Amino acid sequence: MLNPAFPDGAPNWIDLGTPDLDGALTFYGGLLGWELLAGGPEVGGYGMFTLDGHTVAGVMTVPEEQSSSAWSVYFRSSDVNSTAQLVNQAGGRLAFEPMEVLDYGRMGGFLDPGGAYFGVWQPRQNPGVGMIQQPGSLLWVELYTPDVPAASRFFGDVFRWKTEPLEVEGTEYVYTTVHPAGTGPELSFGGLVAMGDVPAEAARGPHWLPYFEVEDVEGAVAAAKRLGGAEALPPMEVPGVGTMANVTDPYGAVFALMKPQPRQGGEGGAPGD
Repeated sequence: MLNPAFPDGAPNWIDLGTPDLDGALTFYGGLLGWELLAGGPEVGGYGMFTLDGHTVAGVMTVPEEQSSSAWSVYFRSSDVNSTAQLVNQAGGRLAFEPMEVLDYGRMGGFLDPGGAYFGVWQPRQNPGVGMIQQPGSLLWVELYTPDVPAASRFFGDVFRWKTEPLEVEGTEYVYTTVHPAGTGPELSFGGLVAMGDVPAEAARGPHWLPYFEVEDVEGAVAAAKRLGGAEALPPMEVPGVGTMANVTDPYGAVFALMKPQPRQGGEGGAPGD
């Protein structure tokens, strides 16, 4: 499960690049109850999606001719410059130079050897998202990659991630979960998936996929469709894990919805718990 303390290497921020900020607000507001805290010129109009007063994601306008609409996942680092060096040594590439974001923190953008983009956030005033593992907020992240063992080695070198195999009940499929260095599998925050295992996602190329918790996956998928989105992967129940589905927003950004199976004690879970 995600750790609200955000140790190094854990996902601590997500943001959406969209060509239509008002349209995105209508969609995510209707689907997940989010509101928009607009950003001023000092941050280039970069805004925050909030839920019940808590920040759940960032959002920025990206002209269609510059980039496709997409979600990005950021991982915590106490030193973005050092992380950039590790990325280079491990065979990754720089997408943009590490930079200051006022007093909020420092960020960098990178590509892993398989071609998936990921961000790194070094917090100062902004430690990361303010709500996780609650309906409408981030629950899990997943990498679609052409080579799971290579991705494991790369992120192990960069963030010291540890991996664990998770056998999916009733199948021969083994899912690879990841957790921060110095923690156990109970703090797994994501998984690595071979693109060929999910053709609908393989068509999008290597990418990170955020999962948002919902109370009713089927109802949320129907709502996404009514709001102009589309179903990318139909709802399915994974024994011992929960029910999940992949959808796209009206501008093509893909994400997942999930109702986790309650863990012992009644708390919400995630794949790998």
